Amino acid sequence: MSLAAGFATFAHAASNVTKSNTTTGAQTYNAQKLQTIRQMYEQDIRNEGMDNPVVLQQYANTALQNAMQLEQTYFETAQMSCYVGYDVLWNSQDPDYQQDKQFAITDKGLVKVSLAQGGDVYYDLTCDDKNCQVADVILTDQGKSLREHLLKACR
Repeated sequence: MSLAAGFATFAHAASNVTKSNTTTGAQTYNAQKLQTIRQMYEQDIRNEGMDNPVVLQQYANTALQNAMQLEQTYFETAQMSCYVGYDVLWNSQDPDYQQDKQFAITDKGLVKVSLAQGGDVYYDLTCDDKNCQVADVILTDQGKSLREHLLKACR
């Protein structure tokens, strides 16, 4: 075997290891994402949406927390809401905390929560080796972002 052929074999093997590690890493993050969203829903069910701060804010990253804080400040000063008008976790104004729900990862890496009553809710999460945080909630199939909505409507 020539040196070039040996190197090509090594490069191919190294490429497979890298792909395998990347796949394993993605699977680990996907499992973390699903676990994070399941925990968030379990907490919201236990407290029937009465957490303060709201459960989404507790699981949110800094950027989403800041956008949610804008909404709270806007309400305190204007005595009007700039929020979307419903509980985004449940896609409802009057959530049924006992409804069936299914959790899945989309091909774009979002967590999809399929609710028996209310359709689908999508979560964009950022993860490190220890935990995941909600970076955004996608409110519609057209990709409407909760964070972007709050940043625009609550200024």
